[in-house]
Order: sequence, then structure tokens, then C-alpha cells
Amino acid sequence: MEYEHNDEIKMLRQTVREFVDKEIRPIARQLDEEARVPIEVIKKAGELGFLSLPFPESDGGLGLGITGYCVLMEELNRVCASTATIVGAHTQLAAASVWLGGTAAQKDTYLTGMMTGRLIGAWALTEPNAGSDAANISTSAELRGDEWILNGQKMWITNGSFADVIIVHAVTDKSKGARGGVTSFIVEKDFPGFKVGKIEDKMGLKASHTCSLFFEDLHVPAENVLGGEEGVGKGFQIAMMALDIGRVGLGASAVGSAKEAFELSRKYATERHQFGRAIAEFQAIQFKLAEMAVKIYTMEQIVYDCAKRVDAGKKSTIESSICKLYCTDMASEVIDEAIQIHGGMGFSRELPLERMYRDARVTRIFEGTNEIQKSVIATELLKQVGYRIHRHEGVYTMPKKNAE
Repeated sequence: MEYEHNDEIKMLRQTVREFVDKEIRPIARQLDEEARVPIEVIKKAGELGFLSLPFPESDGGLGLGITGYCVLMEELNRVCASTATIVGAHTQLAAASVWLGGTAAQKDTYLTGMMTGRLIGAWALTEPNAGSDAANISTSAELRGDEWILNGQKMWITNGSFADVIIVHAVTDKSKGARGGVTSFIVEKDFPGFKVGKIEDKMGLKASHTCSLFFEDLHVPAENVLGGEEGVGKGFQIAMMALDIGRVGLGASAVGSAKEAFELSRKYATERHQFGRAIAEFQAIQFKLAEMAVKIYTMEQIVYDCAKRVDAGKKSTIESSICKLYCTDMASEVIDEAIQIHGGMGFSRELPLERMYRDARVTRIFEGTNEIQKSVIATELLKQVGYRIHRHEGVYTMPKKNAE
């Protein structure tokens, strides 16, 4: 049971799977236990072109679109969600932001290096008082001569502690609100005023480091405004576009972990004997396997349908939010059932299921909580019939009647 892709994507899947099984699977448990970032693996992935998959050939990428990227994320997440998270933040948030909004010079300077793995990227939007309410960021940027001076703090930044390049979103004109007053900046780790905070001790994704970033009179050259002079004030739009695209990749990651949990469960059910027969003979186990398969089939269909829409240039805000919401919910359910099928062994660290269970939990939180996805979906659905949900003081309020 696997989605029917064309020969090029099938070959990509086989290549990525061989890479994952050789380079990551043998060390996945060790990475988690040591909370060690697999930099050497990320560099190899870059050398093989995996980090350039979604970008067009005209920009130096492999040109396999979001569909190819989703296959990469699915296969990585089968074995190590930490590695998949590092690659996702680097490729579909940081590098994609440069691709979506960068000038030709910025693509040449930064995107090229990020696609090869020479430069590692991070993406900094979330702040202590701006998580789900991303439009409420307070990090500020002021133009002084030919430099922008940034002050503020970001938190929960994946790759932030070791990234070479960080896409930072900051307020440049508070009077214009999020959609006209936020600008994105390409920040290098060596810029004066850039400081890395503590690495968080997390429940899961331990080999994917998450930290706070501090900007104390951070000096950023004017040419590092994402999009150049024309990019001033367009940062929030670029951020939302990157998230729209990235969320389908998160859905694909969930497909990968769910498939791995299912395969482990099916194999165990045929090998584990109780009451004189394999537990696969018991209807309770059969039903669990069937329900897991239904969820995985549905997850896979909506992910790759959405990926095709994105690759065709169609607006996919609703579809990508559905992918993120549904797939992350279902992956947690599938992994939970896998642990139940394995019994005590599932709860043991001897098997990867307990790590997968811990790693999967945050997927319902980051890149927009699942509650926010429901809000996005509902807002877009109502917008289709001419009804707009108005946002006031950080809270969505339903007007008594539509505005003229």
C-alpha cells in the first residue's frame, strides 16, 4: 500500500531510503540518547542534492518540487524525526524563504550554499509573547544609514544554535500592522549583536536542537533585507507562504512515522505468540492493524494530493492546513496503537516506538498548533462565501454582519 508516483519520484524514494537505512538508522537511537545533532548526515544529504529537491533547476535545484520534498521528509521520519526536523526547518522554512522572496544576488549568495549543505539555515518567527499569534511579534528593526539595527528575542528556534544563516522576522513599521510593517532579514551568525541562548531540554526531538536567540543592537546590512528594498514590509506574507508550503511536508513526515510504526506492528503480530498462536490471529489485533492502515492510506492521499496542488502553483492554504492537522493527529494515534500491540516491548527503549511516541507529540504544536489549523481552515472556508472573520486585539471576532 503506497501512493503511485511516477518513475522519477519512485527512484528518488529508493535512493533516499538507501541513504536513510545506511547513514541514519544505525545511529538514530544514539543520536536521541546523546542529544547530538547529526551535522555530518545533513552535509552528506546536501552533497547528494537532497536539500535542493523542491527548488527549480533554474535556481540550481533538482526541480522535483514539493512532491519530491515530501518523499524525502517521509523517508527521513521513518527512522529519525530529529533529522527530518532539522532538514525541514533548513529547507522548507529558511531556504524556501530565500527562494520565495530573495533577490537574484541573495539566491546566489545564500540559497546556493543552503541547497548544497554548505550553509545551514534556521527560521526565526516565534517569540515569548507571539507563538500562535504570530502577527504579534515585537522584535524591532530600525534603519540607520546603510544598516538595520535589530533588537528583540526569538524562542523555540530549530537549528538556531548551529545555523549559519537565520531568516529573522522583525517589525519595521508598527503603524502598518503585520501585513505591511513586518520585514524579513537574512542574518549571519557572525553579525555583531547576535547571541544564542540555552538549548532547550525537550521531551522529544532531542537530536534536533531548539534554542532562544537574542538580538542586542544586531547590525544587518541593508542588502540583507529579504527581497532587497522592495522586500521592506513584506516579511509576514513571505512567512505565511513558507508555512503554507511547509505544512504539507510536516504531513508527509507524519506519514513516514505512521508507516514505520505500522510495519513494526505487523511484523511483531506475526511473530509474537500468546495462548498457543500468533497474536495476529486475534481479531482485536487485526482490527488495530486495519484501522492503522485506513489512517495511513488517508494521510498519504491528502499529502500527495496537496503536494501536487502546490507544484501546480495552486493556492493550497486549506489543503496544507488539513494535511498538518489530520496527519499529525493520526500519526500519534497510529504510534500509540503500535505500542499497545507490542505491549511491554513497546514501552521499552529497546524498540524505537517510545522515541517515535515522544517525537510525534510536538508535531501537533509547532508550525502552527492544530487548533490554529482549524481556525485557518474555517477562516478560509468562510472567506470563500464572502464572510470574513475580523481580527481584533489578538482575538478573532465574528462581526454582526459583513463589512461593506
